[in-house]
Amino acid sequence: MDTWLFQARFFRSRTFAADVVEAGHCRINGRRTAKPGQAVGVGDVLTFPQADRIRLIRIAGLALRRGPAGEAILLYVDLDASPSPLE
Repeated sequence: MDTWLFQARFFRSRTFAADVVEAGHCRINGRRTAKPGQAVGVGDVLTFPQADRIRLIRIAGLALRRGPAGEAILLYVDLDASPSPLE
């Protein structure tokens, strides 16, 4: 879980991502987890704090490395995103 959060660019370092997970602030499909190494897969829904908000994310893909932001945005669907004015 910490690796995916880092690769998807939600946290600046994998260590910081692991600290957030170990503190018990993350959920996978509604279940709290405190294991940074917890496996995640496509379709899982993650809930975690980031800055001053709670993120609700569905995993859309897995990565082998931390790539540029353009690649990272393809790894997830933001379930909390506000609709655009055109929608």
